Amino acid sequence: MGQLVSLVIVSHSRQLAAGVAELAAQMAPAVTILAAGGLPDGGIGTSFEAVQSALEQATSQGGQAVVLTDLGSAVLTTESVLEFLEPEVVERILLADAPLVEGAVAAAVEAENGADGAAVVAAAQAAGALFVSSPPTGPIAPTSVADEVAATVVVRNAMGLHARPAALLARSMAALDAQVTIDGVDGASVLALMALGATRGRELTIRASGAHAREAVDTAVSMIEDGFGEQ
Repeated sequence: MGQLVSLVIVSHSRQLAAGVAELAAQMAPAVTILAAGGLPDGGIGTSFEAVQSALEQATSQGGQAVVLTDLGSAVLTTESVLEFLEPEVVERILLADAPLVEGAVAAAVEAENGADGAAVVAAAQAAGALFVSSPPTGPIAPTSVADEVAATVVVRNAMGLHARPAALLARSMAALDAQVTIDGVDGASVLALMALGATRGRELTIRASGAHAREAVDTAVSMIEDGFGEQ
């Protein structure tokens, strides 16, 4: 795996940028996530210098960076910074038109899985659609059952599939050569798993096909039964 894509969170609020960066980092501990929020005096606004510093740091090792912003003027500030950076650096920076929190979480998980900048942007931009309507609560009928492996498991940890367990489960599923659904949603999507709202006591149906189908189902069942190391 090559160098991971970095993320830069640009917000009008220092606290908001830091909070989003902190949340995303919980999903993707190996990814560099930098916050550029607020004005130098702590006021509300976007700082050219803060954004420039974050972008330069994010790309300092020659890798790509994806920028997520909260409001339109944050985009304008970022674009102004890009005009002053070297072309070689600018070509490695991508802006995602995505919801800040959901987009950052999805982008972080995608980057942690080793995706390139374009795929990280695509994951961020697709994130908002997951919460527009409720996800399906039942299993999706497979196109072929010949090689399908399935199992049911009961959620055991008190908080259910909240952010951290969902990220752990999604990363584990994404690392295997298998197509996995958990109660009908993509088992490799942290946001889809969180959107299930699966709390303690809920029974989940896991289905997988592909070369690592059995390993994927066994891994998912084991993680959920173990409660992700939580009480």
